[in-house]
Amino acid sequence: MTDKRIAQQHHETFAGIRQLDADGNEFWLARQLAKVLDYSQYRHFLPVIERAKEACLNSGQPVIDHIEDVLTMVDIGSGAKRQVEDFRLSRYACYLIVQNGDPGKPVIANGQTYFAMQTRRQELADDAKFRQLSEDEKRIAIRNELAAHNKYLAAAAKEAGVETGIDFAIFQDHGYKGLYGGLGNKEIHARKGLKKSQKILDHMGSTELAANLFRATQTEEKLRRDDVSAKSQANKTHFEVGRKVRETIAELGGTMPESLPTPDSSIQQLESAKKKLAKNEDGKLNG
Repeated sequence: MTDKRIAQQHHETFAGIRQLDADGNEFWLARQLAKVLDYSQYRHFLPVIERAKEACLNSGQPVIDHIEDVLTMVDIGSGAKRQVEDFRLSRYACYLIVQNGDPGKPVIANGQTYFAMQTRRQELADDAKFRQLSEDEKRIAIRNELAAHNKYLAAAAKEAGVETGIDFAIFQDHGYKGLYGGLGNKEIHARKGLKKSQKILDHMGSTELAANLFRATQTEEKLRRDDVSAKSQANKTHFEVGRKVRETIAELGGTMPESLPTPDSSIQQLESAKKKLAKNEDGKLNG
């Protein structure tokens, strides 16, 4: 059998054990995946799952969202079954598992290709859906994603020595100054003409929010990758990442974030209008 046919067979096998829950969410079961990955005994597969959990945690992703303890039924002979411990795995979890496997085994190498390819396909599909959104919808989507990533960034910064609220405010300011050409939170706030209680992230367009999302994700990754353990170094890292994002925008001929227009409506106003519209639609359907 040719290498191409072996790869195709493995891809069909990975796709064959893919399952969908009642809400249409895809998942794999660890015991089935272990067999596909040529593990003779499930207990030998458990350390690989633990390494995948650690990799998931290090990437800033909630482990429970990707690797969930479940109970499944297995045959024990003569038509009888018994309940055993298992794991429900997301595509990302499967990808992490095969990444931690032995690439010398053809099934592992093909598994890495399969899950990387499928993940990229999903990303492209999500990109296509994103491009169809209105500017207001894009703002809400990116702002929500940024809110989530800021939690991961805060966790990475805390591990690097940024411990108090004041520390984190200074840390954040370094990132803004790098991205906004020396302007900190207060200066950006004043430039946008906002009230004291208003947050600058809630008064950004999708392009400006995207630049800040990139700043946050790349800073988190760099803090962890470089194993930063000093508060001053964490601040410097955030500034440097912000500056690099700014340089990239300049190289691409984009508008600097401080020069982008401030939207008329805040994220809160958009979300409030969205909820009101949904409520009215429900009223029409039930009326």
